[in-house]
Amino acid sequence: MKPLPICTPSGQSGSSRKAWIVHSLVAGAAIAVAIGAHAVFSGRRFGKFRSTVIGIIPARYASSRFEGKPLVQILGKPMIQRTWERAKLATTLDHIVVATDDEKIAECCQAFGADVIMTSTSCRNGTERCNEALQKIEKKYDVVVNIQGDEPLIEPEIIDGVVKALQRAPDAVFSTAVTSLKPEDGTDPNRVKCVVDNRGYAIYFSRGLIPYNKSGKFNPMFPYLLHLGIQSYDSKFLRIYPELPPTPLQLEEDLEQLKVLENGYKMKVIKVDHDAHGVDTPEDVEKIEALMRERNLS
Repeated sequence: MKPLPICTPSGQSGSSRKAWIVHSLVAGAAIAVAIGAHAVFSGRRFGKFRSTVIGIIPARYASSRFEGKPLVQILGKPMIQRTWERAKLATTLDHIVVATDDEKIAECCQAFGADVIMTSTSCRNGTERCNEALQKIEKKYDVVVNIQGDEPLIEPEIIDGVVKALQRAPDAVFSTAVTSLKPEDGTDPNRVKCVVDNRGYAIYFSRGLIPYNKSGKFNPMFPYLLHLGIQSYDSKFLRIYPELPPTPLQLEEDLEQLKVLENGYKMKVIKVDHDAHGVDTPEDVEKIEALMRERNLS
């Protein structure tokens, strides 16, 4: 099998290697699936260039694996602040807000200067929280970027990359990023894997190793892909996402991206050169701090 055709253009070096995308427009129109009473975006492109962009950092206090995770201190700063400061370095975002259902998180964010939107505790995932926050913002935006609050070392270039990918794919409603999967993460269900087609559109996401070969073992010669949490959406699609009923694959894998694919929508994927350092458990904090000291990051 040929390597994924989403690769670094020759001659790139330094920070430009951190994220890259295929600079091409995809022709054709996406036909959305009618869901119940919905017949949304039927038979047409998603329209204009999608020029205005907002970044939303969803943050909730209650977490089954790590309660209060957004407020955990990482070298003297709350993790949510670390993420916000990295997002502020992205060039494509017109505005950034934190969307939370917790007053402690809201007070913390306001103290370091972030704009905060209070959302309901009933939001089932970050996408729904982003949608609720979007409805409460007076200004209209074409693109919404869901920036995971537990990636305090997210590269600004990756944020810009997923935004540009969606802007350049008018038949897609969603864009996201992947990086190379490390062998030790092959069987970790917290590390979500992804497969894409030869035009850079997502085929499937799984907590298991995909593709899965006959030997049942990690093949060191295959370019497996690890999904990074960052996602961007067409704002019109984001408004209807919560109304789409849960789908079988989404429920089985507990992955919200699968509801998008199962309903027939297109999702653009970019490959980036990034060491994923998400904070899933309290033990991950020490690893992040050691890495930051190694890189002289304050």
